[in-house]
Amino acid sequence: EGGSRRRNWGLLVPAGVGGVLVALYVVVTPFVTPALRKVCLPFVPATSTQIQNVLKMLENRSGSLVDIGSGDGRIVIAAAKRGFRAVGYELNPWLVWYSRYCAWRDGVHQNTKFYISDLWKVSFSHYTNVVVFGVPQMMPQLEKKLEEELKCNARIIACRFPFPCWIPNHTTGEGIDTVWAYDLKHSGEYKTK
Repeated sequence: EGGSRRRNWGLLVPAGVGGVLVALYVVVTPFVTPALRKVCLPFVPATSTQIQNVLKMLENRSGSLVDIGSGDGRIVIAAAKRGFRAVGYELNPWLVWYSRYCAWRDGVHQNTKFYISDLWKVSFSHYTNVVVFGVPQMMPQLEKKLEEELKCNARIIACRFPFPCWIPNHTTGEGIDTVWAYDLKHSGEYKTK
């Protein structure tokens, strides 16, 4: 009987440790893999000041809104509370599921949608308001993509890092909370540096 118990523990301990390691892998991988890409896109939550600055740039605006790299959904949820039909695109499935839960918890789930998707594989042509939390390495490519896809009267709001060639129409905040707004006046035409 004593040998049988030892044998059971000998099976249970490795199985338990293996289960814990698999669970850690499943939870941690979506947070680590963006750092291993050609362009590192880490999750950095928006500050409350940043959210207020984005909302300030959305005053007197209407239409659809998309948050590229929506993270935990703070911007999308805040915009939905202001009456926007808002969509978030994010690579990390855990953050997308968490965003969906937060939207449901805050009662705006009917005005929000969150997708697990790579921003380079999505067309943003049907959005009139675009919020971007990017990194400097991706901004030149994203600038070209948005310039090709967006229609007249679109507004792009960049958080933390401005676009390299466009001249912002409006800027608010300071430090990491700085937000730049770029308005598309004519089809495919932004003021450039």
